[in-house]
Amino acid sequence: METLDSQDQGFCRAAPQTRGFWRRAGWGCAAILLTLTFAIPAHAQTFRQGISAFHRQDYVTASRIFIPLAERGNAAAQSYLGFLFETGRGVPQNYTEAAMWYRRAAEQGDTRAQYSLGLLYDRGQGVPQDIVEASKWLNLSTAAAPPPAREARARIRDAVTTKMTRGEIAQARLRALEWAPSREH
Repeated sequence: METLDSQDQGFCRAAPQTRGFWRRAGWGCAAILLTLTFAIPAHAQTFRQGISAFHRQDYVTASRIFIPLAERGNAAAQSYLGFLFETGRGVPQNYTEAAMWYRRAAEQGDTRAQYSLGLLYDRGQGVPQDIVEASKWLNLSTAAAPPPAREARARIRDAVTTKMTRGEIAQARLRALEWAPSREH
C-alpha cells in the first residue's frame, strides 16, 4: 500500500476553509462537465427534432429549429433550410435566400446542397444564370453522391452539359477539380 509523504498529508489535512473551497470547486467543475456533456446530445436531438418536424410536414417548426443550427454552421441544417426557402415551406419562398443557404452547405461538401445549388445556377433562380457554375456544382454532387442517387444526378448533370460548349465544359471541370470543402467557423 502506498503511503502519503508529508506534503501530501498536509494537503489532505488542509484547513476547513480550504477543503470547502476544493469541495465547492469540485461541484462547480462537475456542473460544468455535466452541462457540456448534455449540451452535445441536446444539439443533436434538436436537429433530429427538426428532421422529425420536416417529415411530419410541420415546416414552420422545422424552419425554427434549422435556422439557429444553420447560422452556427451546421451544413445539413443549411441544406434543409435552403430547401424550405426554395419551396416556400414554413418560410416565404425566396430563391436568393435558398441559394445562400445551399452555398454555405455546398462549400462544406454537402452533396444535396451542391446538387440543388447547381440546379439554381442552371435556371438562374436566386443567382445569376451561369451554366459553368451549374455544371461545377452538379459534377461535385454527382461524384460524391451515394450510389442510389448517383445515376439520377448524372443524368441531370449530363442534360446540363448538352447546353455547353467544349470550352465551358472544360472550365466547369477545372473549377470542380480546384474546389475543396471548407468548414465554417
